[in-house]
Amino acid sequence: MSQWYVYIVRASDQSLYTGITTDLERRLAEHQSGKAGAKYFRGRSAIEMVYSEQADGRSGASIREAAIKKLTRENKLALIGK
Repeated sequence: MSQWYVYIVRASDQSLYTGITTDLERRLAEHQSGKAGAKYFRGRSAIEMVYSEQADGRSGASIREAAIKKLTRENKLALIGK
């Protein structure tokens, strides 16, 4: 069974993108290359992964992703320690 992660990427416009993956390095590379990355990065660039946490399976990762997306920007910044 694959290990799932929830992650946050900082974009070139300083916005924060949250997603899930089984491979953090590969997913960041996809976002940065524009191939297989999220549509979110079509008008901005993925700069760096600023946060990740392990999740209990895909379902757990999706639930945690939804919870993080509901946070305010201030709360997301607190989560990543900024």
